[in-house]
Amino acid sequence: MTKLPSRLAAHPSVRAVQGRDKPEPGPIDAAWLREICLAAGADDVAAVSLDHPDLAGERKYVLEALPGTRSLVSLVVRMNRDNVRTPARSVANQEFHRSGEIINEAAHRITRILQDAGHRVINPSATFPMEMDRFPGRIWVVAHKTVAVAAGLGAMGIHRNVIHPRFGNFVLLATLLVDAEVSEYGKPLDYNPCLECKLCVAACPVGAIAKDGAFDAAACATHNYREFMSGFTDWVATIADSEDGADFRSRVTESENASMWQSLSFKANYKAAYCMAVCPAGEDVLGPYLQDRREFLDTVLRPLQDKPETIYVNPGSPAKEHVERRFPRKTVKVVNRSR
Repeated sequence: MTKLPSRLAAHPSVRAVQGRDKPEPGPIDAAWLREICLAAGADDVAAVSLDHPDLAGERKYVLEALPGTRSLVSLVVRMNRDNVRTPARSVANQEFHRSGEIINEAAHRITRILQDAGHRVINPSATFPMEMDRFPGRIWVVAHKTVAVAAGLGAMGIHRNVIHPRFGNFVLLATLLVDAEVSEYGKPLDYNPCLECKLCVAACPVGAIAKDGAFDAAACATHNYREFMSGFTDWVATIADSEDGADFRSRVTESENASMWQSLSFKANYKAAYCMAVCPAGEDVLGPYLQDRREFLDTVLRPLQDKPETIYVNPGSPAKEHVERRFPRKTVKVVNRSR
């Protein structure tokens, strides 16, 4: 230990710390780590080394957030499936938000336990990215999906959601950054739980998911995240550009204003996430789809396809044509382009 100035060395707190016989913490035992994570509220957990080749793109950002990070701990919390599947989007949004609270709370508890064991560890937000000084660039500390796949907790489906082998895509993810190695790391799955059933393709109201696996991120963001970030900015710009209250009300419906108010006063509403809702993959999820596929389509897919609702699209985008052609009961609204 570094020699201290006499005045500092004499301080009671310093003397108390120096009097402790506390060895430096070693690698984290994987079995113990799993035990505390499950006890804290996670439904599955696995660790992965920051040196994993699939995490090369995360390394810089992780080390900025916690210098000395050596391992990433991926957490899974499962959601209640029918809450996500219902056409009543208030129910689905409540499920997303409540599950987010659960996984953030679990991550916070685990962080405290690891900290008390002598480790440096942080738990970035599991839900809403918050590094807004980087907006519109990378606003997240760590890519939870990338870490979960590298840790073996699932594989990416064609809808760009992680599919857990048991729980399917009805999961939320979190990641802990830790300054220690873990005695055993997870290994990527040797198969993809995705069934390639293409129900996510059929359900997406803006055609963001193509049958060949191509993904239109702008179309997805413009609609599903309408009340997040750039959609909110567009709403504010509409207010600023309106000549008066009557002009504003001619541009934005009462329902849209009420939904934006709800997002601002509670938490932002997702407009769809139908790709998750219809996904039948995962051992705990698959049964009803295998038992009666027609019934599954009638009770899960078609209510979402037939739901009358406003769909937000960018001007001149393929999404506009897709909605008009595939979903005549839905109303198209052209809005300013999302980033």
